[in-house]
This record gives sequence, C-alpha cells and structure tokens, in this order.
Amino acid sequence: MNLFDKVSEDIKNAMLAKDKIRLEALRGVKKEFLEAKTAKGGDGDLTDEAAVKIIQKMVKQRKDSAGIYVEQSRPELAEKELAEVAVLETYLPKQMTPEELESEIKRIFSEVGATSAKDMGKVMGVASKKLAGKAEGRAISEMVKKLLPA
Repeated sequence: MNLFDKVSEDIKNAMLAKDKIRLEALRGVKKEFLEAKTAKGGDGDLTDEAAVKIIQKMVKQRKDSAGIYVEQSRPELAEKELAEVAVLETYLPKQMTPEELESEIKRIFSEVGATSAKDMGKVMGVASKKLAGKAEGRAISEMVKKLLPA
C-alpha cells in the first residue's frame, strides 16, 4: 500500500474513531497529495518519495507555526500544531540520531575527500541526497559545519 492509499485509509479510521486532530492533519496531507498529483506538468501519479517530501514540508511548517504561537503567548494554538506534527511524523521514515548522522557524514567526508570548509558544498550535495527523509536539512548542515575543519 502506497502512502497516498495509507493516508486515505487512515482518514476513514480517524472519522470512525472521532479523532479530530488526526482527521484534520490527514485531510491536510491528502489535500497536498491531490494538489501534487494534479499539478501542471505532473503525470497524475505520486511516488512515495514525493509524498514523504510533502509530509516533511508540512511538519516543518507546523513546527515553525508552533514556535510563532509560543512567542505570541498562544500555547493552545502551539499545542494543536505540535499534535498535528506528531500525527504527520508517523508517516515519515525513522529519523537518524545525532550519533548516526555524525558517523554517516564522516563517511561522506571520506567518500568525497572533504578536508576543509571549502568542500562544504560538495559534502552537502551528497549528504542531502543520501540522507533525504532520514534527517532534516538544517541538522545535516549544522553537523557538516561542526565536523569540517575551518
């Protein structure tokens, strides 16, 4: 079962369970999936890789919104956003721990022959492709900066 079908099935289950937060989050996901399927230049098909990217984008948006709500002393709205993040994250691949990320980036350094900060672009290009879906871009970038000698 692909991600699109799984989300559709889970919407039905959330309706039956009367789980409002899960239902709202999944309806948002399905809307984004449908827009991607029918986008201009698309072939009407949605791969799981594209679906994961959409969900990652939605998670990032909700985390950013929650941060803004906290800054504006609106904890009830931040709580709702974070609850939706928890629902969305169940559809993403398991995220790497900082230790796993560090060892993978060190492996990429040796693979591309990175020795200084000048090689950051080369490392980021490879790391972004290899670690897509397994780690956030920001986390990858911070780890590369931390590990590359100046």
